[in-house]
Amino acid sequence: MSRYTELVLKLVAEPSYKPRTLKSISKQLKIEPDDYPTFRAEIKGLIREGKLDVARDKSLSKAETAGAIIGLFRRSAKGFGFVRPHGANVKGDQIYIPADAAGDASSGDEVAVKITKKARGEGMNDEGRVIQIVARASRGFVGTYREEAGSAFVKVDGTTFNDPIYVGDPGAKGAKPGDKVALEIVRYPSPSTPGEGVVTEILGERGAPGVDTLTVIRAFNIPDVFPDSALDQARELAKGFHEDDVAGREDLREVLTVTIDPATARDFDDAISLSRDEKGYWSLGVHIADVSHFVRPGSEIDDVARKRGTSVYLPDRVIPMLPEVLSNSLASLQAHHTRYTVSAFLEYDADGVRTSKRFARTAIKVDHRFTYEQAYAVMRDPQGVHEGVSPEVVKMVVEMLELAMILRRRRFARGALELSLPEVEIELDDLGKVSGAHLAVNDESHQVIEDFMLAANEAAASHLTENHAGFLRRVHPDPEPTKLAEFAEFARSLEFQIDLPQSRFELQRVLDESKGKPEEYAIHYGLLRSLKQAVYTPEQETHYALASDDYCHFTSPIRRYPDLQVHRQITALLEGKKPRSNLDELAMLAEHCTRTERRAETAERELIRVKLLTHLEGRIGEAFHAIVVGVEDFGLFCRLVELPVEGLIHVTSLADDYYYLEAGTHTLIGRRAGTRHRLGDRIEVRVAHVDVDRRELDLVLADTPVSRTRSGRNPARRLPGEPAPPRPERAPREGDGDARGGPRKKRPAKPTKARKSPKKRKS
Repeated sequence: MSRYTELVLKLVAEPSYKPRTLKSISKQLKIEPDDYPTFRAEIKGLIREGKLDVARDKSLSKAETAGAIIGLFRRSAKGFGFVRPHGANVKGDQIYIPADAAGDASSGDEVAVKITKKARGEGMNDEGRVIQIVARASRGFVGTYREEAGSAFVKVDGTTFNDPIYVGDPGAKGAKPGDKVALEIVRYPSPSTPGEGVVTEILGERGAPGVDTLTVIRAFNIPDVFPDSALDQARELAKGFHEDDVAGREDLREVLTVTIDPATARDFDDAISLSRDEKGYWSLGVHIADVSHFVRPGSEIDDVARKRGTSVYLPDRVIPMLPEVLSNSLASLQAHHTRYTVSAFLEYDADGVRTSKRFARTAIKVDHRFTYEQAYAVMRDPQGVHEGVSPEVVKMVVEMLELAMILRRRRFARGALELSLPEVEIELDDLGKVSGAHLAVNDESHQVIEDFMLAANEAAASHLTENHAGFLRRVHPDPEPTKLAEFAEFARSLEFQIDLPQSRFELQRVLDESKGKPEEYAIHYGLLRSLKQAVYTPEQETHYALASDDYCHFTSPIRRYPDLQVHRQITALLEGKKPRSNLDELAMLAEHCTRTERRAETAERELIRVKLLTHLEGRIGEAFHAIVVGVEDFGLFCRLVELPVEGLIHVTSLADDYYYLEAGTHTLIGRRAGTRHRLGDRIEVRVAHVDVDRRELDLVLADTPVSRTRSGRNPARRLPGEPAPPRPERAPREGDGDARGGPRKKRPAKPTKARKSPKKRKS
């Protein structure tokens, strides 16, 4: 911000200020005549950016935000953008912001907007002007360094900024052209002013091993180094831990206990014990690492864990929430070692009805560590030879499967949803590059752990509710009725009858009916798009997809801060204390944990996309199978079947006809021939163009010449006389992993040498 703009904004913000003209202000500020043209140009820029209001008498005043709409801004590559007001659920609620009315707002910023023009017709958007940046999404960015005409610039990754950011003289911090660098924005670009920044870190040469991962870590501002004070504290805790000290704990070291985890796992959150009496009643023990014993509120480690909120699972590394002395050793439930746990003891009758629950601080010693593959082999063939597995362990594993399937059937009987969307996981070579991909497994061994973890989570939530203790709940809000109605219309267009889309039983029936049919993916993905995202909150709300009235996260305190908060409330009750329950503090913590979870998930998706796009740069023109996962009037978003990456078939590459969007059925329809491209269709495509830095993948139908790439596109064709109104960009799709069948551990991709530590599924 220049000296003049600073002076004027400070002046108009003073309580004693009275609106006056530009000439009057220049006299008050004693602007020299020679400087007046520059002064006038800069103040005009403030007016265009919405930072100053102009009255009819041409007097200037501070832009008022009273009556303004607050929302999140998303800028397109062409400069214009859209603001999604807080609470808006449909695309039509977005406000179109022309390029010259966006000021220096950047994608992701929270902004205040004033409507300047109301929508004239159905499907159109109101038009507005950004009058204030309420909160910046970030000041840190990542991009590619370059030099030009004796100056240095950084082209920021993605489409946040259309033009390069000036970063001063060449060679800043030793950067070389082509290097990936981190920078901090000093002045955000606007239509009247170029952007300016400063290089803060050289990440490495573009394409070098590990640079893509570091780029994403810096772009999302994910802390990947623990302060020395936290590491020292963790080491002191390790020194003070003695396996023979179980004072004050229920000693379960002689109780048969097992873990089931990914083959590459290094930290183990949970262990299981199970027995059944002569009447057929079950006694299930879910034993969770007692992180709260080591991480005390207000400690250095707690402060770091709270800020991180969650572990971040990237394709080639894990950034843990806790120092590895704790996460991979002291708190981890390693086999044949005494470990501290918080145990949920759940009793069930023969039909799987829970008859009692109890919690205790315990000490266990895991007797057998299973990988998922080993556990599944025992479940499939109990009579077979399983090296190193005792008959007692085999018997318990088989009984675990029996009880889990009973609980699973009861969950679906109460209305829980199960979406079947096969996941593709990438495989990496020694350099962290994509070498292949495979379908993720979700067999009975995974389902056993999922259902036991879900049972423990529900028991923890109901226990805290009954004792009036405030805690972070995991809730999944009911979907909007309009969204369900749209899904029902879409399902009917595929000839699946649905009369009551508000009924989960009706929805699950349609999901079941579609299984094994060509429309299966379309139906399951269509419903997922209709659901909201799960969040943390202290308010008592339900979990829609799980059909649960009381639900929280209890089973993974090593990698999620909300679970640690739940543990602290449970252990406070066990000690006879009244748990702290400041709802305002909990609400702030809930929002923070939801935000860090979103950041972690988005960073994971971003890095996977970068790696896959880098891989596809060398496969231009190759054909792939794909599924249509999004339909807009400007084209088809398609997800490759062989590799989990999305690309766009732009409508201009569909040369056989003029296409229009039938929104209710998510279909592009040719006006002349009636050719239909709809959500869920399986098609064959070819890679036409890849831009890794902009995160763009252009696809064409397999019979289209590859030369029709994005870089050579014409504007979307329309019939003569058709208007070309501004269109919102594709909104982030709503949906949540919780809707896919209950809590799951993050699981790793196929083991590779590049993987440093496990990836666990979300529960």
